[in-house]
This record gives sequence, C-alpha cells and structure tokens, in this order.
Amino acid sequence: MSTQDHPLLQGELRLAGRLDGRFFDLLAALALTGSLQKAAKVAGYSYKGAWLVLDAAGALTHSPLVDTATGGPGGGGTRLTVEGEALLAAWRELQARHDAFLREQADWLATQPALDALLKRMSMKTTARNQFHGRIASVTPGPATTTVRVELDGGQAITASLTTLAAQELQVQTGKAALALVKSSEVVLVTDFGGYKLSARNQLTGAVSRVQRGTVSSLIGLTLPGGAVVTASVTNDAVDALGLAVGQPATAVFKAYAVMLAVRA
Repeated sequence: MSTQDHPLLQGELRLAGRLDGRFFDLLAALALTGSLQKAAKVAGYSYKGAWLVLDAAGALTHSPLVDTATGGPGGGGTRLTVEGEALLAAWRELQARHDAFLREQADWLATQPALDALLKRMSMKTTARNQFHGRIASVTPGPATTTVRVELDGGQAITASLTTLAAQELQVQTGKAALALVKSSEVVLVTDFGGYKLSARNQLTGAVSRVQRGTVSSLIGLTLPGGAVVTASVTNDAVDALGLAVGQPATAVFKAYAVMLAVRA
C-alpha cells in the first residue's frame, strides 16, 4: 500500500528544523554537476539564494559544506566537502527510514476500516461548507433524473437529485458510502412554518448553535440530533428579523437539486 492512498497520512523530514528535501536536492545536484548555478536551477533556488542557504546550513554544522575552486588545470566549480557528503548520505538514509515508517503506518491504517474511511473523507477538499457523510439508502432512477437518498451517520437523511447520466457515471448503488455536499448559500432557515408546507425535499430540524455575524451576512450553525451541523449563510437583516440566537429551534431547508453527491471511486 502506498501512503499516497491516504493524503492526510504525510510527514515531512527536516534536519535541525530547517534543512528539508529541497536543500538536500541542492546538495545532490551539486555532487552530480559540480556547478552551483546548475544545482540551484535544479533545486529551484536563485544563485544568490543557494549561497545563502548553504551559508546558513554551514553555520548550523559549524563547518563548510561546499568548497569552491576557481580556474586552474582542473577547472573551477563547487564541490561538497567531506562534511557535506556525510550530511547528504545521512539524509538519504534517514529519508529511506522515514518512508519505511510511513508505509508501515499506512499498512496499519488499512487494518482500521473506520479510521481509514474517516481519513479518506477528510482528504476531499471543497468550498462547500456542508459535507455530510452517510450511506446510500435508496436509488430511484428516472429517464432524465435520478433521486438518491443518503442516510447520515447521525440518523437523518438527505435526498439528492442528479441527472441519470451522472448517477450512472458515479455508479450509485444502495449501501455505498457517499458525501452529500451543500453550499451554505443554498440553505434556508425556517423558525416558523406558519401552517404552510414547503416543497423542498430536505428539511432538517435542530437548534441554532452558532451565530457568526459578518459585515453583510452571518453564518448560522444548526446542530441536528446526533451532532451533525448544518451551516447557512443568512443576511444580517434576516438574522435580526428572525431574532436568531443560540439555542433557538429552527429547520434547515434546501432542495434536492442543491445537493452535490460524491461517491468514492
């Protein structure tokens, strides 16, 4: 198993808190080329920047890591000193051990399905504030539109409406793990239905747990039974009109077509 399968399982090796992989790429390129100008280009430094980082590293080791020769029968160039070669060799050994450690942890993680699934969910990066994890409970296909019902971990359910072509491409099927993504701007908060019923398929009732006021709008957090939180973006005028406050019961309403469905490939 590769650690790349788990984007959150990463570790960066640094020596003395400063000397990272880029620095050792510079040393390795110097050892190969004998030219600081060429090595700097390979490692992504400017010529001046390469000298600065080498001087700083030399201050840490209390001995120069490179030796510069100019002209002469052997020609000029920049070469690693004995200390520089020893440091590069130590880095390569430590890097191999570090990679082996990460592979060992990835193998262990594969034996922990719940934790493995959690990390995979966390690895998805999206601007949608609301990301609800659950399992597909039902799939109702139609000629053009397919309706998918996702049961959340907290016990609630969210209905998503997507094109039948998209459902086929996602290979949605009952029992599959899925993420339901909803932008905060798509969520309407209702504190009193006034005897009316709404056509929106998704209506999740909870209690206001956060009111984060901004210049023009506020972010309202609504905690559902089971602990899941729905975030809604509401104008400050609406917050004042509804008198939204922590502890107040409310219902988060959003249409099925506002739900983006993510299914692990």
